[in-house]
Amino acid sequence: MPGQSYRYLITKTAARDLNSLPPPVRERIGKKLKYFIESGDPLKFANKLTGMSDADYRFRVGVYRIVFILERNTIYIVRVQHRGKVYRNR
Repeated sequence: MPGQSYRYLITKTAARDLNSLPPPVRERIGKKLKYFIESGDPLKFANKLTGMSDADYRFRVGVYRIVFILERNTIYIVRVQHRGKVYRNR
């Protein structure tokens, strides 16, 4: 919903994913995520996922994907991984 304020929560798994990335990549992902959230309508930057049981949407930040679930105005970040790994073993 445009005009609605959003917030995000990072799961333990996603936090582990982020901590395994190099600091410049983490910073870039953090800045992009903040930009998406503050835009007022973060879903305009997201793609709907099909065939994944543990996530509904994803953001793209370069070669990395931020996979998340949206519940009301809260974005639950499930995974943050390279595009080649994020969709495997689901």
